[in-house]
Amino acid sequence: MPSVSPVPPSSRDSVVVALRTAGCVFAEDEAELILATARTPAEAAAMVERRVAGLPLELVVGWAEFRGLRITVDPGVFVPRRRTEFMVEQALARAPGAGVVVDLCCGSGAVGAALAAGLGRVELHAADIDPAAVRCARGNVAAAGGHVHQGDLFDALPGDLRGRVGILAANVPYVPSDEIGLLPLEARAHEPLVALDGGADGLGVLRRVAAEAPRWLAPGGCVLVETSRHQAPAALDAFERNGLTAHLAVSEELYAHVVIGVAP
Repeated sequence: MPSVSPVPPSSRDSVVVALRTAGCVFAEDEAELILATARTPAEAAAMVERRVAGLPLELVVGWAEFRGLRITVDPGVFVPRRRTEFMVEQALARAPGAGVVVDLCCGSGAVGAALAAGLGRVELHAADIDPAAVRCARGNVAAAGGHVHQGDLFDALPGDLRGRVGILAANVPYVPSDEIGLLPLEARAHEPLVALDGGADGLGVLRRVAAEAPRWLAPGGCVLVETSRHQAPAALDAFERNGLTAHLAVSEELYAHVVIGVAP
């Protein structure tokens, strides 16, 4: 978290009250972030107004913290979740020597940036079908020398990556289509549907990744996909049907479920 410049208690208190009244559960923490980010009192007031109106905090301040990195988040781009940090941790533990990394369905590029930070020198590629996500990700992976491509899953990637990828992290959409309406308003109103909707059972995109991943992975390379608890058995089956050795990693603390497939 960034250091917070001292502000008059009355200012902090008034921001906290406004946020708490609007239903923000972590009003104190959010107030600190807004006051630390705003350059002027007027800007802070405008940020509070947008947050009270329901804009996600990350879009209000323009960034999200992800594994200690400050990830820029533009309007209309999927906001990286803290639970997805678990997928990065699993990837780093599985393939600490990976030289080629792909962040598929990259959104802001947070996963790719975090993997590059953890691995050091790496050839990083990220891809997304959404032009807004591609623009946002380019800025976030620039420091790692990352390349960002626009297109539908593997169609976006350079062909010379086939058989070379050590880590393929795919934060695919996995919400069933008929459950989109049950998501928090912040997600439904401000994040792209393509980053949320996983099809009839939520596993449509995951199955496509499982089917294609073996052609792109290096021997012993791994593909990691986030899913839900009740979808995990079907996700494991999809990986195994495509010749991958699969297992499920779970973080109860983060409520994260990651299916990991390893190429022969």
